[in-house]
Order: sequence, then C-alpha cells, then structure tokens
Amino acid sequence: MTNKHKVYNLIILDESGSMQSIKRATISGFNEVVQTVKGVEEQFPEQEHIISLVTFNGLGIKTLLFNEKVSNLEEIDEKRYQPASMTPLYDAMGFSMTKLKTEVEQFKNYNVLVTILTDGEENASKEYNGKTIKKLIEELKLNNWTFTYIGANHDVEKFAQTISITNTMKFQATNAGMKQMFAKEKKARFLYSSKLSKGEEVSDDFYDE
Repeated sequence: MTNKHKVYNLIILDESGSMQSIKRATISGFNEVVQTVKGVEEQFPEQEHIISLVTFNGLGIKTLLFNEKVSNLEEIDEKRYQPASMTPLYDAMGFSMTKLKTEVEQFKNYNVLVTILTDGEENASKEYNGKTIKKLIEELKLNNWTFTYIGANHDVEKFAQTISITNTMKFQATNAGMKQMFAKEKKARFLYSSKLSKGEEVSDDFYDE
C-alpha cells in the first residue's frame, strides 16, 4: 500500500543509576515494545510505524535508534543499556523532540507518540528547563503529537502536569512492577492505533480507557 499513514514512536528512556535494579526488566520491556509495535503494524497495515529510542543520564544523551522502520529493528541488550549517574530529563526530552520535529515537519500525514519512562524526577539538565519543555510540548500537541509519561518513585501526575502531559501511568520500580506496566503499555499502543485507524481523535488520557 502506498502513502501509508506514518506513526512515529519516540521512546525516551531513563538510564540513570537508580534504574540499575530494574535494568533487565527494562531491557526485556523495551524489547517487548518493539514486538508490540511490529504486531500493531501487522494489524493495521495502512500504518507505517517508525521507532526512535533515546536513553539519558548525567554522562550524556544517547540516540540508540532514530527513525528506524520496525521491520529492521534489533533488540537492545545489556551492552547498549547501562544505568549510571543523574537524571537530565528535560535535556533528553528537548533534544529528542526537537530532532524528531525537524524530521517529521516535511510530511503531512503523520502522528507522533512520545513515551517517557523514568523512575525519578529531573535533577541534572543544563540546556532545557520545565518552562521551555512545557512550551515545546504544548506546541507539538497542536500537530498530532501525543505524550505519555510513565514514572515511579515520585508524584507522577503532579510532575507530568507541570509540563502539560495528562496521559500518565505509574509503575512500581520492581521487576514485577515493570512487567505489569509494559503489559498495560501494550494494550494502550493497540488502542492508540485502533483509534487512528478509525479516524477517531486520540485523547490525552487514552491509557485510562
């Protein structure tokens, strides 16, 4: 099918030191997300899904994948995901969202689903702050961008609201908690694509449906 509807899946994943205890569950969870997106693309053949994965900590922001077709994706492993240091969440968001925005602006027929996964609050950004991130998110929401904030060990809803994200999910920072969260995340991705397929509007709180 030509002119498939492009769906960009941007995942911004915390790689700070506190994620060490759930490192394996995080890796297997991300790899499950890849399989989920492959399944979504098979179920909705009119959609073309593209994945970007950005990890972040105080040592830097790493783009592990950028606009890769789902069919080309390989799983990540413990060599590619090594938690350490602090949590520059705003910088990771600002950097990755601005980079993707530049890429997708050339298209008309697209949606972007941004998923932020962290077990702690921002504490190390230098380039961006809450105010600039909030403004960027509000601007992107006007152009078919949907945001989900998945967090643990802090007031997830309160923090997400400060940057204009209402679509949130909490998880327990344990292996079992991660498994449960990724199962819910899987359902939400299918629901998101189902809504797109039917031409329905994707609300900011579709995870709660």
